[in-house]
Amino acid sequence: MSQMRKQAVAGIQAGDSFEITRTFGQDETLAFGDLTRDYNPVHYDQEFCAGKGLDGLICHGLLVAAMICEIGGQIAWLASGMEFRFRRPVYFGDTITCRLVITKVEKSGRAEAQATYTNQHGQVVQEGRISGYLPSATDRRRLGAMMEAGDPTNPLA
Repeated sequence: MSQMRKQAVAGIQAGDSFEITRTFGQDETLAFGDLTRDYNPVHYDQEFCAGKGLDGLICHGLLVAAMICEIGGQIAWLASGMEFRFRRPVYFGDTITCRLVITKVEKSGRAEAQATYTNQHGQVVQEGRISGYLPSATDRRRLGAMMEAGDPTNPLA
């Protein structure tokens, strides 16, 4: 992940992209359900899923969408808005790649980006948009100093 942080320190431009991949398991969905109190049967009951035409239990959509937070955290993005579209279900064991592309950067540091989430079959499962603020010059200097010190607040370093 340090490559994302290095890019943040150097300065992020429109057209820059970031990508992460993650496999989702049932344990994560159960923990997310407990955290959010989202006990929709599509995450817990096979018979209910079959009635919906699903091939099995599915992950919480916002759990998958939260991959954007990993990228945002690594580049020190301060989000002010997020929007998601859920295109296909994500099943336990699916491997999802989230690719975030910076689409706009203003002089003020305000920025916009598009995210595309694909599964191991190359199918788009989610799409997202995020707006917010990139690190200022002062923030980038501080982030650089943190990295020189081993990035102590970042377990992904």
